[in-house]
Amino acid sequence: MRLRYYLLWLAPYIELVFSGVIPPTVYTFPDCVNGPLKSNAVCDPTKDAATRAKAVIALFTVDELIANTDSLSPGVPRLGLPSYEWWSEALHGVASSPGVTFASSGNFSSATSFPQPITLGSAFDNQLVKAVATVISTEARAFNNFGRAGIDYFTPNINPFKDPRWGRGQETPGEDPYHISQYVFNLIDGLQGGIDPQPYFKIAADCKHFAAYDLEDWEGNIRTSFDAQVTLQDLSEYYLPPFQSCVRDAKVASVMCSYNSVNGIPSCANSYLLQTILRYYWGFNDDRWVTSDCDAVDNIISTHNYTSTYAEAVADALKAGTDVDCGTTYSTHLPDAFNQSLITRPDLEKALVRQYTSLVRLVTAFSKSKPPHSLKIIRLGYFDPPSIQPYRQLDWSNVNVPDAQKLAYQSAVEGIVLLKNDGTLPFKPSIKKLALIGPWANATTQMQGNYEGIAPFLVSPLQGAIDAGYHVTFAEGTTISDTSTSGFAAAVAAAQAADAVIFAGGIDESVEHEGGDRITIVWPGNQLNLIAALEAVGKPVVVLQFGGGQVDDTVLKNNQTVNAIVWAGYPGQSGGTAIFDILSGKASPAGRLTITQYPAVYTDQIGMTDMTLRPSATNPGRTYKWYQGTPVFEFGSGLHYTNFDVNWRRTPQSQYNIQTLITGASGHGILDLASLDTFDITVKNTGKVSSDYVALLFVNGSAGPAPHPNKQLVSYARLHDVTGGSTSSASLSVTLGSIARADTAGNLWLYSGSYELSVDVGPVLLTHRFELVGRSTQITTWPQNPAA
Repeated sequence: MRLRYYLLWLAPYIELVFSGVIPPTVYTFPDCVNGPLKSNAVCDPTKDAATRAKAVIALFTVDELIANTDSLSPGVPRLGLPSYEWWSEALHGVASSPGVTFASSGNFSSATSFPQPITLGSAFDNQLVKAVATVISTEARAFNNFGRAGIDYFTPNINPFKDPRWGRGQETPGEDPYHISQYVFNLIDGLQGGIDPQPYFKIAADCKHFAAYDLEDWEGNIRTSFDAQVTLQDLSEYYLPPFQSCVRDAKVASVMCSYNSVNGIPSCANSYLLQTILRYYWGFNDDRWVTSDCDAVDNIISTHNYTSTYAEAVADALKAGTDVDCGTTYSTHLPDAFNQSLITRPDLEKALVRQYTSLVRLVTAFSKSKPPHSLKIIRLGYFDPPSIQPYRQLDWSNVNVPDAQKLAYQSAVEGIVLLKNDGTLPFKPSIKKLALIGPWANATTQMQGNYEGIAPFLVSPLQGAIDAGYHVTFAEGTTISDTSTSGFAAAVAAAQAADAVIFAGGIDESVEHEGGDRITIVWPGNQLNLIAALEAVGKPVVVLQFGGGQVDDTVLKNNQTVNAIVWAGYPGQSGGTAIFDILSGKASPAGRLTITQYPAVYTDQIGMTDMTLRPSATNPGRTYKWYQGTPVFEFGSGLHYTNFDVNWRRTPQSQYNIQTLITGASGHGILDLASLDTFDITVKNTGKVSSDYVALLFVNGSAGPAPHPNKQLVSYARLHDVTGGSTSSASLSVTLGSIARADTAGNLWLYSGSYELSVDVGPVLLTHRFELVGRSTQITTWPQNPAA
């Protein structure tokens, strides 16, 4: 939820504060030395977190329990418990949000601003993702230690980006559930300071939006009232694997239920999602909590019309498993639900114990040497002495350090994708004068995308070109969606005087944003007309394409007078430097598209409300796995400044027995994570330019029931700095779950039959056929909806 929506939500509270009806928040920390709780078990660090949380929650009155179910929790002053704001953001860096405040200057006035996940995901570099998350959590803890942020963060967004029109696709790593699952596992590892670290989390992450959420406002279909009709097969195989990885495997601290309904029940009142799948199937224990998206509890009645009264709505949400209401619906209406016996004290205590168990594992204590600052936003530290906390000493000196700046730059370089190149790039030394044209040419905050913080600096493409030593003439020419040609003449004049022309355009937050989806995927406004006018000048033309969602590049791809296309997404604080290091040849491109670029007609073939993946009479198929048409650029597309030759380091097996695989995996514990095999490859750079290489391993086959996916990603690895003429190697591990397919009940099966492995796309560089023999076998049992 964006800050503008939060301010609308918060307005009634602010009015009550200033009218004196609600007292202003008291900015203090619990004192376990001299405070009211000093003798309570919550202040005993030798006890387990749940015991400590239960001890303090037992002291709450019913009114106090209810009051603290909101995201802006007032605490319990009589117990020395301060207020706490649960809503902080850190999607690609510590971000402006209700729980985060930046200073106007000096210390804590900025935080490292990494590329958006859509760009970071295009690096296909798991270790890079973990490193970025580690920096973000370090900076988040530093902000928290000085009262400027919480220690739980409503991040990441791991809904698969299956429809190019979705306004929030930029927040996600892409469209493929296997890739997102690997991405989020490594991200949570970095954010939380390990996989289920003991005894403390670094910060608490929050995987959102659970579940099947990928629509904002499309042709009158609004996210807060949309009912996503999803089959168990698609839930199991596509929409929920990233959440399984986040919850079951990475042990995330919290999950956010989404605005939409799923199969007739609002997500935040959906016990099948929040209990049967989340807690029972994936093991989301009572030391972890669920928050609603902001005002999603209110939407249960106000837009979904699921209940007759607010009391019923809040009771349904609480008992289904929504522990925190990002809003005020709980505190307003839970008293009625309690008085009507729709909920009980144990129901309330369960929600609060989950919250405080998380806080006990996260928080730092009041230190007399470092008293909390009185700021206009909530913050906290809790219970344990700083001396035993590994993260309490972090401060401003740990924010935007040189290594973080290098990592932000590296992330942008690794995520940028070269889509077309006729040899014009990298620019030859003879190219000295550039015409830099377009609505993104001098972009600064645009480079960040949404859920952004205040960056320490922002290098625009224009500044990046200047810093790279080019003589640059800048002319905007047009805006993102403009239809006026008044700026064309200046742009053409700049092109005529230049050695090469760079057009920087695409889409931005004015076109794709939370709360709004696109209707078409064509280039907006008259940008293509301006590019055509620049082509007519006769100079080399490079198109820099920005934005999270793709636009149809057919005319640019097919036109020989467009010499190169480079996609940069939202590249963050060092985006301009990264772009021009790639254009000049100082750095080499190796990113890969994590989404399919469809032809514009795709949006006429299927509506956003159709949640099915498989092709049918009314569906051309979604994502690279099922799309039956010809994409403009397929998932995994990405060129280099050199060429690579890929071979098997050892010849893979030609046959695997299913029963032998399962017997061998019996001690693994989680069968879908057990190994099929590890496929070793060698990668030789047959050119002269040093470059990274992303090895993408796909599988396809005719085994199991039709229809069969075109192919599916089963492993990947990024090799770094493969010099010209040298050879590197990668080991591509493939799990049983990644080659399994879901039946109509959502159960995963290993189907006997023929399969083919393939490395890379357009062209495929290496293949291998193998057979799964023996009896087709079910390896997971998807939980069925007891209410169905």
